[in-house]
Amino acid sequence: MDFNMKKLASDAGIFFTRAVQFTEEKFGQAEKTELDAHFENLLARADSTKNWTERILRQTEVLLQPNPSARVEEFLYEKLDRKVPSRVTNGELLAQYMAEAASELGPSTPYGKTLIKVSEAEKRLGAAERDFIHTASLSFLTPLRNFLEGDWKTISKERRLLQNRRLDLDACKARLKKAKAAEAKATCEGDTVPDFQETRPRNYILSASASALWNDEVDKAEQELRVAQTEFDRQAEVTRLLLEGISSTHVNHLRCLHEFVKSQTTYYAQCYRHMLDLQKQLGSSQGAIFPGTFVGTTEPASPPLSSTSPTTTAATMPVVPTGAGLAPPEEAALCLEEVAPPASGTRKARVLYDYEAADSSELALLADELITVYSLPGMDPDWLIGERGNKKGKVPVTYLELLS
Repeated sequence: MDFNMKKLASDAGIFFTRAVQFTEEKFGQAEKTELDAHFENLLARADSTKNWTERILRQTEVLLQPNPSARVEEFLYEKLDRKVPSRVTNGELLAQYMAEAASELGPSTPYGKTLIKVSEAEKRLGAAERDFIHTASLSFLTPLRNFLEGDWKTISKERRLLQNRRLDLDACKARLKKAKAAEAKATCEGDTVPDFQETRPRNYILSASASALWNDEVDKAEQELRVAQTEFDRQAEVTRLLLEGISSTHVNHLRCLHEFVKSQTTYYAQCYRHMLDLQKQLGSSQGAIFPGTFVGTTEPASPPLSSTSPTTTAATMPVVPTGAGLAPPEEAALCLEEVAPPASGTRKARVLYDYEAADSSELALLADELITVYSLPGMDPDWLIGERGNKKGKVPVTYLELLS
């Protein structure tokens, strides 16, 4: 118990000394040891990394789960180390409602059949969204959260310890400065009684001269300063190494960011394929229900090839051009067999996305393959003639990246 009381008294004394030093620094009454410029830059970069990581983490969570109540529930499950229950996505819920509506309104009616087709597509979209959320959480959110809850807490702890070591060092410097000033004064005035209120007496021998007492006080202050300087330098080196590790953190976060973009690209590509399949199904059924009605996309056609750069084409999700201005499939197929490629004007093109031919006049495409393309007079600018080996057919421009 006696040992604990002594330790408590010692800790209280250290805390009081640090508090006095900190207060005097704030009021400009004490000198402060400044860190070098490189160290300050490391601190600023670490703080910036932490702040932006928190913002990116929060906004990504909003992107994956817009419902704030659901986010709070997931947060509580994680803090309690319990498995987050599976949650139905909005697409899956919509698919369920459409399937139930079709069952009640009549699955054999045109409206009921369409509801069933759309519900199946929405279910596939919901499943793709679930996979995307799971993949993004593991490959992107988890590393960011591990940094904030692991590495950053370690850095913050060492920074606080460095701050305490600096306060101890500056307090020792101030104590040594006062002791030397008092020693010089005592030397000039001869043997005098020390000012105990100023110097905090430490079991001095009252019979000794004041000059000898101050010499002892200076020696003790210098010893304490050397110890404090050593501890400060050691802690500064430890903190510096941790702060320099932020560069490795950036590399890791960059890798995770690439994984996030990859998963997001896969998700939107799946959504596009599902909706394209649904559009084809609805188009064929619409033609059977409403004979003579034009079936195609309601979006405007893509701009001409001359105004579309390869970069823009590659970054934009393709829109299937409408069939306006095209000849009937039988006539187009006949014309293509008889048409020879021009002597000049053919170009190589890389296929950006898979494309399924709608009829015999079109050429099916596989992503990343190279084909030869050219245009014919009077042809729709949204289409080109593509050749691969002995196969020939129309191909949509939005699926291609023209090469030089």
